[in-house]
Amino acid sequence: MTKSELIDTLEHENPHLSRAECTRMVDIFFEGIVQTLEAGARVELRGFGSFVPRYRAPRRSRNPRNGESLMTKGKYVPYFKHAQSLANHLKQMGSR
Repeated sequence: MTKSELIDTLEHENPHLSRAECTRMVDIFFEGIVQTLEAGARVELRGFGSFVPRYRAPRRSRNPRNGESLMTKGKYVPYFKHAQSLANHLKQMGSR
């Protein structure tokens, strides 16, 4: 599902809200997740999963254009861990 499909679904299930309001709600939701991860905190969505910022250490990599070896900087990347209930639901879908 894309962001626009999510907005379409939200708009369809809430006819009293305009498309602009639905778009704003989705933007606020995602911005909240981004801001929390930037602050170094964990975001947990019960029954779905959690997002955690993880540190990726500096490492040696290769420039694909010229094959030159270089060191990349350390950085934080978002990591998603699914909830067990989501995994169970998806497992049931696969056994149908």
